[in-house]
Amino acid sequence: MSREDAARVAREELADPIYGEAEPSLVERLYMWALDWLEQLMTQAGRSVPGGWWVLGPLLAVVALLVLGIILYTRPARRSRRRATVFGADTELTAADHRDLAERHAAEGRYPEAIRERMRAVNRDLEERAVITPRPGRTATELAAETSAALPERRADLYGAAALFNDVWYGDRTATAEGYGLVRDLDDALRSAVPAASTEPTP
Repeated sequence: MSREDAARVAREELADPIYGEAEPSLVERLYMWALDWLEQLMTQAGRSVPGGWWVLGPLLAVVALLVLGIILYTRPARRSRRRATVFGADTELTAADHRDLAERHAAEGRYPEAIRERMRAVNRDLEERAVITPRPGRTATELAAETSAALPERRADLYGAAALFNDVWYGDRTATAEGYGLVRDLDDALRSAVPAASTEPTP
């Protein structure tokens, strides 16, 4: 079967109504367009491209890299990483400021925002007390991992709060007063927690 026959069969198969039930994503449409364009270039390589494959080869390599870059940049894992950096570079608010905001949000029934601000309060308080190193772009999961290294007895609570935060902001979980209470209780407990190394007597 020739390339043209294969393309015709594929078009006829995709014309089946069952394929219309699922709309392709933008990335899929770009990918299919690039493949179609490359196929046309290859069939015209010997005739219409000056220099033949000496010119077409590097051009195809560049296009392939562009398509790969689009796919990698827009894949779900990368989108999640971009969204997950909720502890940004803003240094204006203290832990107390974040707690006040969290309480105001909770009083208004805005529990997603209340949970976020309380997690920010946890992060900022630990930085202010030098339990963890100040670092912009920290995620909730990274916060749990870094704090667990200094306060291993709080590991389960930290990862539980991080999972709640991620589920509320990046999943489909509904934020509740009970969920906010868990993060608030963790914040209150961590405020008096001291890393084990800090409790050892100085010789």
